[in-house]
Amino acid sequence: MHSKILVSACLMGQAKPLLHPAIERWRAEGRLVTICPEMSAGMAVPRAPAEIAEAATGKEVLAGKARVIELTGGDVTAEFLQAAENAVALARQTSCRYALLIDGSPSCGSGFIYDGTFSGRRQAGNGVTAAALKAAGVEVFSDGEIDRLIDRLAQ
Repeated sequence: MHSKILVSACLMGQAKPLLHPAIERWRAEGRLVTICPEMSAGMAVPRAPAEIAEAATGKEVLAGKARVIELTGGDVTAEFLQAAENAVALARQTSCRYALLIDGSPSCGSGFIYDGTFSGRRQAGNGVTAAALKAAGVEVFSDGEIDRLIDRLAQ
């Protein structure tokens, strides 16, 4: 039995497809479980850009200490918390021990996120969904770490 991998829907061709032979192999093996956390929480596509305010991280959003704000000023914290909850629930239902998520997103970012100023400045940190998955025991890898995930699955 192969380990299941939760994967950002945008990496599966819906927005920013990740082209890698391993993706096709895992798809053929039935290992991929696809989710767009924001869409699962009822957010529209396209939607206004959002960032975690005041250079905070997803962990702080989960703890109620930070907010997710849209470029237009709207507070979408509740939607991002629901998105994270949905992703964790799906990972549990489908026994995903690993996740491959797009980096930079206020939801799925795991290597970096943006600093909340909408200026393009990056900072190390996790988005809300990535932080929730890690807290639930799922190993999270960014789209730039697919080789690390391949090595991890081989262990």
